[in-house]
Formats: sequence, structure tokens, C-alpha cells
Amino acid sequence: MDAESIVELLERVQAGKVTVSQAVGRLRHLPFEDLGFAKVDHHRALRQGFPEVIMGQGKEPREIAAIVSALRRRKVNILVTRVASDKMAKLRKISPGLHYNNTARTATWLAKPAKFRGKGTVLVVCAGTSDIAVAEEAAVTATIMGNRVERLFDVGVAGLHRLLENRLKLDSASVLIVVAGMEGALPSVVAGLIDKPVIAVPTSVGYGASFKGLSALLGMLNSCAAGVTVVNIDNGFGAGFAASLINRV
Repeated sequence: MDAESIVELLERVQAGKVTVSQAVGRLRHLPFEDLGFAKVDHHRALRQGFPEVIMGQGKEPREIAAIVSALRRRKVNILVTRVASDKMAKLRKISPGLHYNNTARTATWLAKPAKFRGKGTVLVVCAGTSDIAVAEEAAVTATIMGNRVERLFDVGVAGLHRLLENRLKLDSASVLIVVAGMEGALPSVVAGLIDKPVIAVPTSVGYGASFKGLSALLGMLNSCAAGVTVVNIDNGFGAGFAASLINRV
């Protein structure tokens, strides 16, 4: 339940359309709901502007379905991250209605259309096609949180002319998420061209000396370009969430 829903509920109580006891019933599980194996934080939307997000990795389909059901009862928009396709096939049978993005490995359910809360556009840029899965996770996250999202994929530094052909798109964005593996150079290049916040996402894409994304992470942390903030390896969700918060200000 978010602030808008609580205001609506209190107004209905004031107008006599909902009794006090009915309102108390709806607010009973507002702090959290104990499912035994999980404590679902129904207060998250009120504190942070978006409901608790379910990380599918490490959870059984029945556990994900139970958390989804608890959130659905509160009529909030739902995002599940890191759901493998085989797990999603089982999840669909016990929790129908979820929309699956195979590339991002995300599942979503909308209680109501996501309102545009962001003041500008979030541009998700990625270096190579191998980075698209992480970039899509960021894009899905920013979209369901109420942002206008554009994508600019396969514009890595190995062919810099591809990036420079899109200077207008880079300049028009309010916040940029830049995803890259290998040596992780792309965020530095992008940040050196624009005057907007850049959230850098290292991916685990690369050969042996990339150390499963560690080289890209360290390269981004050592960026000489101002305005670069770095999230953890493969953390498209974290980048999308941070970009959304920035875009509201």
C-alpha cells in the first residue's frame, strides 16, 4: 500500500463509504505479513515509493507464488527479478497472470498502470549484445517504477562511432545507466560527453582476466570521468532503482 492508497482509504472512511473496522482490517498487515518462510514488507511502498521487489534467485516457485499472492492482495505492482525460464514455467502454473521478460529474467504484474513519476527519460546504454540481459533488467525496473525509458544497445568502445552517432539521445536523457563487461570502459566515455548522472553497471561478461566482472567493476570505480556512480556486478535492478529515485528529484 502506497501513500496514495492510504489517502484514498482515509477519504472513504471520512465520507462514510468504509467503516473504521474495515479500514483497520486493510491496514492490519501494513508493516509486514509473516508467511512463515518470509516476512513481506507491505510498508516498503510508503517508505521508498515502490513495493518490495521479489528476488527469484534461490527461491522455490511455490515460495515466489506465495509472496506474489500476498502482494496481489494489497493491489500493488509486482516485480520479480532473476527468474530462470524453467522456474518461470513452474511459477506460471501456480501464479497465473505474470508477464515474463525472457531477456531480463523478470516477471511483472500490474495492479494498475505505472504512472510516470520521473521528470525525464532514463536511457539504458549497453556496450555489447552479451550485456543486454543486465541492461534489460535495469530497463524493466525503471519502467515499472514509472519512468520513460529508452534503450541504446551495442555501442561499445570497440566501435566508438556507433556511440557518437547517438549524441542527441545521450544529451536528451536525464539519467543514464551504462552497462559494460570486459574492461568496462564505456561509462567513462559516456560520462565524459554529457552533464547528466551516469550509473555504471559492470557485467560478468569477458574472458579469463575479466575475473567474472571484477575487472570491469574496478575499471568503473577508477573512472577519471566525473559523475559516474557504480553498482555491483550484474546489478541491473539496483541501477534501475537508483536511476528512478534520481529521476524523481
